[in-house]
Amino acid sequence: MTARKKLSLGNVATRSEEREAADATKAWNISPARAAQLKQDARDMRRNPTEAQKVLWQRLSDKQIGYTFNREVVMGSAIVDFACKTRWLVVETGGKGDASQAAIAALSDRKLTDVGVRVMRFSDDEILTDTDRVVGAIKAELEKPFERPQLAGSAKPKPEREREQRFHRSRY
Repeated sequence: MTARKKLSLGNVATRSEEREAADATKAWNISPARAAQLKQDARDMRRNPTEAQKVLWQRLSDKQIGYTFNREVVMGSAIVDFACKTRWLVVETGGKGDASQAAIAALSDRKLTDVGVRVMRFSDDEILTDTDRVVGAIKAELEKPFERPQLAGSAKPKPEREREQRFHRSRY
């Protein structure tokens, strides 16, 4: 007599969660395990903000400047301090640091700008001493027109997409 296979909801949920994590990270080329670790790190960073982040968050939260911001957002293989997803803008805080930190920040900025995200960096001193100027600069950047990057799913050339849209409109 053969043993009957049993379904376990825990295994099914785990597999579907792994698939969802893999889909969400496919464009950034990071593993689901790395994505989970980044998510946990971002959660820890939200719970323990720096003084400059607290001050800036008081001014950016609740659409006070007209746009929604999120704190400590995972983007690719980086965790950004503040992100306005609708305007593709990231605001980073932190000191000038040593050469290795500056190199890491530059690499992170380059990866984000390569996919179309605009990055602004401010030192903690700038935020703490002249918060109004920092918020004004952020608001000015939000108001600038920008070209929204194409989504990964719309890789078809524009004329081909237009032909398909005309075809679908004519059928209905």
